[in-house]
Amino acid sequence: MVIDIAESENIRKVIQLLKGCQNILFITGAGVSADSGLPTYRGIGGLYNDKATEDGIPIEIALAGETLQSYPEITWKYLSQIEKNCRQAKFNRAHQVIAEMERHFKRVWVLTQNIDGFHSDAGSKNVIEIHGNMRKLRCPRCPWRSTVKDYSRITQIPPLCPECKGVVRPEVVFFGEMLPDYECQVLSEELAQGFDIYFSIGTTSVFPYIQQPIIEAKRLKRPTIEINPAPTELSRLVDIKINLGAAVALDEIWKAYLNSVRV
Repeated sequence: MVIDIAESENIRKVIQLLKGCQNILFITGAGVSADSGLPTYRGIGGLYNDKATEDGIPIEIALAGETLQSYPEITWKYLSQIEKNCRQAKFNRAHQVIAEMERHFKRVWVLTQNIDGFHSDAGSKNVIEIHGNMRKLRCPRCPWRSTVKDYSRITQIPPLCPECKGVVRPEVVFFGEMLPDYECQVLSEELAQGFDIYFSIGTTSVFPYIQQPIIEAKRLKRPTIEINPAPTELSRLVDIKINLGAAVALDEIWKAYLNSVRV
């Protein structure tokens, strides 16, 4: 891919900033997984953009916590469709670069809205999955937990707990539900320590808890970078806006950075 002069200059600026950094925060959204072949349904799967489901309800209703409780077969029907659409995908170069940077710099954390688990698959250790992980299943009624590679192993919809026969759910945040306490605590603790540089990558940044780290970085006068081919809620706030896809931009940044520090 040919990168134009303006974006090349922005990449050069990011490299210079990275040379003085030890602590990095990456905030990632669906755009990071787009290069894995996952089209973005406002964050999940790409199947229902601008249209209702086959049951005539918006996908936000089908994937709501209240629907899961009252009509779990509906929620699991569409959750399974989304998972099947994503099943053959795997992490891409963007996830790999972030994992490699974690091994290179003193302290690197990822705050992700994605539920695909690709950051961990690529090797990142410090990952806050603020919306959960769809591979992790649990029973709300008893301590049963399990991790599944994919949903092809689920033989009935909705799946029932092998221990108490309650309806199993994935450990994800459905519409209308609260964010997980533990992840919020880790995020609060890491943000309190602060970072030298903040990246927002592949997210429209519509949620306040996704915007807030960038807003706080601006208050602290720490450099902020956005990587996204489209304008977002934060585009006017960040110091550097790179109008490229996540995999292309991060690969270029990392290759050029490594070349510069080897000289």
